[in-house]
Amino acid sequence: MTAVTRLNRLARDAAQSREARSEPVVEHCDLCRAPIAPGHRHLLDLESRELLCACQACKILFDRGAAGGGHYRLVPERRLRLDGLELDDALWDGLRIPVDMAFFFHSSQAGRVLAFYPSPLGATESQLSLPAWDELVARNPVLETMAPDVEALLVDRVGGAHRHWLVGVDECYALVGVIRTRWRGLSGGTEVWGEISAFFDALDARSEPATTEEGR
Repeated sequence: MTAVTRLNRLARDAAQSREARSEPVVEHCDLCRAPIAPGHRHLLDLESRELLCACQACKILFDRGAAGGGHYRLVPERRLRLDGLELDDALWDGLRIPVDMAFFFHSSQAGRVLAFYPSPLGATESQLSLPAWDELVARNPVLETMAPDVEALLVDRVGGAHRHWLVGVDECYALVGVIRTRWRGLSGGTEVWGEISAFFDALDARSEPATTEEGR
């Protein structure tokens, strides 16, 4: 399955979590091909960084740390809204993110934190300033609890917003899918910005409030 097809599916899943389906769509587990429900879990392929849809049986199997020889990792369901995250404009500028949305996760393969931002071309890597990231973590110890590879800090600063979440990476790629599949022209068009706003509002509704001092 191509990356664009996967982004289409993630974008569709994100939309379906906000509104009822008009017609049922049967999906299948990417590992065993068993039918799966809309609210299924995802596995991350650590080598290709592809997200795989998982049925309940495969989810239980890969919920054990030793399963899959470390090749696959189950994406957590944890969603924390970080209302008190300390990230002022100066520190944001220091992170070197060229747009107002981004997500950050620790890559086991790279051995460091990586930064990506959603774009019409997909997830685009930004050259993260690691000293600025270290300062952000020092100010916000909750970021030390992010599970490597599969959890991320997601930031929305569009239009002066200051919203932050600690979420599974599947949420981040769902946002990438929305932008990749809905963007039109140079500015994106009114439809995509409405979809982005709806995505963040829905994520807020599904997230639990947390302080930056909170652990797992």
